[in-house]
Amino acid sequence: MTTPSAVPEAVHRRRWAILGVLMLSLLIVVLDNSILNVAIKTISTPAPTGLGATQSELEWAINAYTLVFAGLLFSAGLLGDRLGRKKVLLGGLVVFGAGSALAAFASSPNELIGFRAVMGLGAAFVMPATLAVLMNVFERDEQPKAIGIWAGGVGLAIAIGPITGGALLDHFWWGSVFLVNVPIVLLALALMVWLVPDFRDPDPGRIDPVGVALSVVGLVLLVYGIIRGGELADFTDVTVLGTIAAGLAVLAGFVVFEKRSDHPSIDVTYFKDKVFSAAIAAITLVFFALMGVTFFAVFYTQSVRGYSPLETGVLMLPLALAQLVFAPRARLVVDRFGNRATTTGGMVLIAAMLGAFATLEADTPIWILEVVFFLMGTGMAHIMTPVSVVIMQSLPREKAGSASALSNTFRQVGGALGIAVLGSVLSAAYRTGIEDELGAVPAGARHAAGESIEATLAVADRLGPTAAPLVDSANGAFLHAMHVTAVCGAGVAVLGALVVAAFLPGRQREAPATERAHGGEETAEAVTQGGGAS
Repeated sequence: MTTPSAVPEAVHRRRWAILGVLMLSLLIVVLDNSILNVAIKTISTPAPTGLGATQSELEWAINAYTLVFAGLLFSAGLLGDRLGRKKVLLGGLVVFGAGSALAAFASSPNELIGFRAVMGLGAAFVMPATLAVLMNVFERDEQPKAIGIWAGGVGLAIAIGPITGGALLDHFWWGSVFLVNVPIVLLALALMVWLVPDFRDPDPGRIDPVGVALSVVGLVLLVYGIIRGGELADFTDVTVLGTIAAGLAVLAGFVVFEKRSDHPSIDVTYFKDKVFSAAIAAITLVFFALMGVTFFAVFYTQSVRGYSPLETGVLMLPLALAQLVFAPRARLVVDRFGNRATTTGGMVLIAAMLGAFATLEADTPIWILEVVFFLMGTGMAHIMTPVSVVIMQSLPREKAGSASALSNTFRQVGGALGIAVLGSVLSAAYRTGIEDELGAVPAGARHAAGESIEATLAVADRLGPTAAPLVDSANGAFLHAMHVTAVCGAGVAVLGALVVAAFLPGRQREAPATERAHGGEETAEAVTQGGGAS
């Protein structure tokens, strides 16, 4: 029996042009983070070149964006379901563009952190709406292909970002990496008004302000405690343990509240589905590992190896190109080998490449780093496409915003925790390795000098030629800290591989997610009763 089309013919005819506009909107959100990855060293440089941000302030500049983004995604998905996804997309782009312009002219690290939070607010309304509209304009049999192209757009943004950021930093001031978003936002707004239709859920859920507040407060406390522990190089400090414990307690309260609410932000009972939970876990763990690695890779290439921001952007190109090439084709591998084998293989490959980072030294041939980046991108492509399809097809079409919000929330949470945890491991290991070498540094400056390699090198610049041994010690301490951090990241990726190997369906079991979406009335009913899991 042929299923009647759920997509209006006029929309169906221009679906690929609509996909292009959605990818442009997605490009802005991802581009900003990939540009920032190259710029963090420049921003950490003292004024007038940068803002003199410490490593903990850099972590907050990244995580202020991701935490606001993650905390508001469900409410954004729900508002898209209720008000219309096109309206939410347009509003999110306007806020993101305004935040970008403000961030470009920030005069202190704290201002930058605040304006990055504004950008996260806008991005929270952009990201889920792009995937939700995609699910509305493509028929079900074309959705995996469209999602693959959408995921390839992420790779394109990651490819363009570092090179664009490097080129801007070679010719302009650090704020240009944010100001470049503004003209792209204006172009996306014009094309969206012209091409993209509006969709909404005929039966949207209610907003859950208490749940949103609990999730944001819990995550901020948890991340603050982790970053503070790295800054002090002491995770047994009472304030560190107290803040982490408070964050975990608030998050536990969030879960209890959501289970009892008649309109939860997240229908936590949905995670009883092992396949769905495994797919979410895969996204969370892979971004935990990769975001932490990206954070220290920039300091390795620029601070230890001496490459410029533009050269660093070029060096990171294989990571992005591999995603761009393989993400749209990953569905073919899934068709042949199944979700379990494809995703497990991707996680194992990423774990191996993270382990390879633990072998890099100051004089390692640079082509080895290029191979590592390319294989990491390959593994990433064979994780994101299959798990995105599993997640998006777990909910009916009218709940596409909810599925997208789930996927992106846990991606952002994983990335934020990865930067916080692995960044703190890096910071603590570096301080331990460098503190005995800071004897020539004035006593009042030793704590700040030991926080990061950039802080140490800034002090060495002021000390002049006599500081050459300190520079060598800083490089050695950083390499040791990077090796420790890479091994931790590899361990997280191995955990992800075990989870997906145990719970994702194999080739013979690829149908359940589709069957649940087409015929799983209980699932659809549970989602509707739970406020759309938005």
